[in-house]
Amino acid sequence: MIETYDIYQRRACRLVSVDPKTVRREAEPDNPEIRTRMREIAATRRRFGYRRIGLMLEREGIAMNQKKLRRLYREEGLAVKRRRGRKRGRHWRAIGPGDNGDGTRAPMPVPDGPSQRWSLDFVSDVFGPARRFRMLNVTDDYTRECLALVADTSLSGARVARELDRCIRLYGRPETIVSDNGTELTSRAILEWQNETGIAWHYIAPGKPQQNGFVESFNGKLRDECLNEEVFDSLAHARKVLGRWRHDYNHHRPHSSLGGLTPARGAPVTRACRGLRSRRVRQTSNLGL
Repeated sequence: MIETYDIYQRRACRLVSVDPKTVRREAEPDNPEIRTRMREIAATRRRFGYRRIGLMLEREGIAMNQKKLRRLYREEGLAVKRRRGRKRGRHWRAIGPGDNGDGTRAPMPVPDGPSQRWSLDFVSDVFGPARRFRMLNVTDDYTRECLALVADTSLSGARVARELDRCIRLYGRPETIVSDNGTELTSRAILEWQNETGIAWHYIAPGKPQQNGFVESFNGKLRDECLNEEVFDSLAHARKVLGRWRHDYNHHRPHSSLGGLTPARGAPVTRACRGLRSRRVRQTSNLGL
């Protein structure tokens, strides 16, 4: 009727007793280019939520408010399926004098500069039919940078000491290292390494991984974004994938704790600020203030 008699859609629907909503054309989705780019990012980074996708879009010059970003994200069906684990909560309580932290969930104090405190931990996975391998993770608690991600079928205390020496040559000497009480980290090789280097080593309380929360958070990201997404054929394949993921983690992946920056981009800034503070302290001490 619209084409034949050249009348409006509302009048034609009223004449044939049809609801206009049933014949109206659905509106085209807005921002098709942004939606396409969001789908492309979500396809390569399957564990990214809308906030990190928004940061990736901002790097490409595409900026929008959080409400619109979240609406487009939900309309495209890109929500990340949450993997829930079993939690055993503890009651909050204050830490008093002489308290060793047993039973508390108080947050760990944050260091005020890079290379002040490193964290160590091990993560395991499989390759091939059922061959297990382990990964040594070393992170800087201030810059959130992954300093080492070493994968092998066996990681002894002597191997850990060698990897720490390599990290010191690349990133400088830390003031403190935090780890759990694993046999590799309490071995004679590590104790001798501590005596030779003079670096303070802090062991968390047994069964209290929250006291080493920075590296535990890194382990969760590694498990969620890499290990759970890949099937490794061999140890060489695992090392290649882990090396690629570590480079992406340090140089491309936005970190909410760093204001959307990457650890590699934020580390030089924090190191420069730390050097400036140390020079000011030396100048003040020279002036006798």
